Amino acid sequence: MKTIDIRTTQNVTISYELAEVRDRILAFILDVIVKSVGLLILWWLFISLVSEVDSTTSQYFAYIIIVPLATFYTLFFEIWLNGQTPGKKLLKIKVIKLDGKQPEFYDYLIRWTFRIIDIVLSFGVVGTLLILSTEHAQRLGDMTSNTTIVRVNSRVHISLKDILNIDSRKSYEPKYPQISQFPESDILLIKQAIERYQKYKNEAHKKAILLLCQKLQDRMELSDIGPDKIGFLKTLIKDYIVLTR
Repeated sequence: MKTIDIRTTQNVTISYELAEVRDRILAFILDVIVKSVGLLILWWLFISLVSEVDSTTSQYFAYIIIVPLATFYTLFFEIWLNGQTPGKKLLKIKVIKLDGKQPEFYDYLIRWTFRIIDIVLSFGVVGTLLILSTEHAQRLGDMTSNTTIVRVNSRVHISLKDILNIDSRKSYEPKYPQISQFPESDILLIKQAIERYQKYKNEAHKKAILLLCQKLQDRMELSDIGPDKIGFLKTLIKDYIVLTR
């Protein structure tokens, strides 16, 4: 799983999971299906509602309605749905800017323009190879617009230093100083475990909390952590921030 850290305009760092090639390809296929079905329905309505359909009328309808809709489908939906098409929305992925800003019309336009090279002329080969080989999983359209595609539902939370607010070491005495030796990724894992347990209070998440506490207790060589497991985990987070800030 490849991730990327994006610092927003509010100076908050958010970690995203980059969308995999298979997700992007599947979203593309779903969009082709949605677009094809929609255009077929439009064509059927045109045939049904227009009393006399000759070749000239059909050509006008195709050039004025069908071709523009087929051509600008992706551009329209990414602008309208803030970086998503119906296919991307179903796969829960979206376009974001690497600088943390909201993508604008010009960014979507550049991505859409480079589809000619990334997808159309190369049958997707150029885009796929670049997504697999670049650090931020970018095709040409992404590189030129400074964007990439991430998974929406895997938005890992921001840096702990931006989440919890502890005044200073003077106002708080750490209880478990050994936690300072842990990497920040472990602390984020603890925070996520707490949030998931509080949001989904079922047996599975309760067991996950108990197992996490047991592993931390063993790793830190603690004789007793008390009955309040959530309180223990929150204390670890507070201690870590105070000791490492």
